[in-house]
Parts: sequence; C-alpha cells; structure tokens
Amino acid sequence: EVQLVESGGGMVQPGGSLLLSCTASGFNFGANVMTWVRQVPGKGPEWVATIAQPGGLKWYADSVKGRFTISRDNARSSAYLQMNNLKPEDTAVYYCNVQQYWGQGTQVTVSS
Repeated sequence: EVQLVESGGGMVQPGGSLLLSCTASGFNFGANVMTWVRQVPGKGPEWVATIAQPGGLKWYADSVKGRFTISRDNARSSAYLQMNNLKPEDTAVYYCNVQQYWGQGTQVTVSS
C-alpha cells in the first residue's frame, strides 16, 4: 500500500521559512518523480515543484522560483520542500504526490 505522510506545516509570519517533509512507503521511492502541489479551499490545485532524482532535474512554478527548494533523500524515502521568504499568498494545504497517490496534506499559513 502506497503511503505519503506530509509534515512540517504551521503558521509563520511573512518572510519566514518552513521545511515540509514527505515520508513515503509502499513503492520504489528512488525510481519515481516526486511532486509538491498546494491548494487553497475553494480553488483548484496549484503545482509547486517536481524533482526527478537525487541531484537531478528540478522544476518550479514561477510563483515560488527562487524562494522554494525541492529535494529528496532516497535512503530515507523522503521528499522535502524548503520554503523561504514566505508570503501570505503561499497560504494553502501542501500535498505530496507520486503517480496517482496523494498524502493527507499539511497546512501552511503565512500571516502577520
């Protein structure tokens, strides 16, 4: 059974930082592309970032480029999203995704 468990969300002031983690199990983590997606209630999901392999290709949405960094640790079957210089518009539930599977999400709130 594929499981994705996100953690690390919380409330932070504008300009602050958070590190999101996604711990995976039930599939060959190292062979799969990992993606972070976020969603605001009442709006559609927004792709944030994707990583293909350790040290390999990474892609970012324009809205987060230069502020967010996606990474992975295959030995720990984990993916990460380092979020710096957070803005109120980054407020959303952040989900980890692989293939058709999704985690339960972790809430990020950016507010003064």
